Amino acid sequence: KDADEFQLLDLRRWDNCLQGTRGVDEVYALAADMGGMGFISSNHAQILHNNLLINIHTLDAARINDIKRYLFTSSACIYPEFLQEDADVTPLKEEDAYPAQPQDAYGWEKLITERLCTHYREDFGIEVRIARFHNIFGPSGTWDGGREKVPAALCRKVAVAKVTGNPEIEIWGDGEQTRSFCYIDDCLTGIYKLMGSDYREPLNLGQDRMVTINQLADIIADIAGVRIVKKHVPGPQGVRGRNSDNTRLRRV
Repeated sequence: KDADEFQLLDLRRWDNCLQGTRGVDEVYALAADMGGMGFISSNHAQILHNNLLINIHTLDAARINDIKRYLFTSSACIYPEFLQEDADVTPLKEEDAYPAQPQDAYGWEKLITERLCTHYREDFGIEVRIARFHNIFGPSGTWDGGREKVPAALCRKVAVAKVTGNPEIEIWGDGEQTRSFCYIDDCLTGIYKLMGSDYREPLNLGQDRMVTINQLADIIADIAGVRIVKKHVPGPQGVRGRNSDNTRLRRV
């Protein structure tokens, strides 16, 4: 088949980006050095350094290899921290990105690369599409080791509680911070539709059904048939509240 070739490449290296984008019609730029809140909050320099190398090299390699259409996967982390200080947060619209004040380096590198993609489209004619992901989860994602995000981390903790019989699971903070979560299948549908559209501006891609972390833990425990006891401990929590405004997504 035409789409069953895999190349394991370090995309921080320019030559690898040239190789990886050669002979293809479209580039889906999903590679990133990232993880959950524990990783993102303690590796700012590494994240900014590695991801800028990946993003700049991949985009310019696509230009040299005459790629016609390019998807950049941005993040809800680009939105200003001052708009996300309340758990009952107003859903974030695309135009809320400026004035810019992302909470961490991961958000800054995504926002910078959004601008780079826009200028590459203007200057070189690459049809770039930009999706701002809101907490994507699903099978085969990282689930331990420190880079896992909250859905996978809670699934692991609930599974351990079921196996060991110890109902206590740790939750960072008071658990009342809020998020919306998008299943990978829905995300992929959105990616394909966005790539086939004429829409050129950054676009939220996620769900708009918000839950607290405490509620998420209870949902997972109910599905697993496990009684849990939540132990709230100190730890990085990120912004207090985050939710996607999908008005424009539905229109596009």
